Amino acid sequence: MDWSHYRFRSRWTLPAPPAAVYAALERAEDYPHWWPQVREVNRLDDTSGVIRIRSVLPYDLTFTAREVRRDPAAGVLEIAMAGDLEGWARWTITPAGTGSLARYDQVVEVRKPLMRRLAVPGRPLFRANHWLMMRAGRRGLAAHLEAV
Repeated sequence: MDWSHYRFRSRWTLPAPPAAVYAALERAEDYPHWWPQVREVNRLDDTSGVIRIRSVLPYDLTFTAREVRRDPAAGVLEIAMAGDLEGWARWTITPAGTGSLARYDQVVEVRKPLMRRLAVPGRPLFRANHWLMMRAGRRGLAAHLEAV
């Protein structure tokens, strides 16, 4: 088993229609306004940017995100990631009752040297750190959607 390889899935139930959720999620440069752990997003061009994240544990992860798929009709946003994290992440937004379900899937390999050295003993902490980041993101996006 490669202890630096991770597969994550999160599901966010949100009180807004899919088009509004999709519109918020496609504007990655706005994430730092509503998602505390997304510290910086710097656009490089129309389809890529550099993102810096930090959750509870005292380390930053920086990666370049490159748009792979943007399909509003299907509700899909997907990026390729390179840097401290290598892999991909995808949002899939679908109707759910009077709101939406935003499903986040991510498959990555951690490339940051310290995290690779601590891969075995740190794995439960790294997974918990990701869970806390995603929980805060859901809360932040829900509040953001209610405010707009």
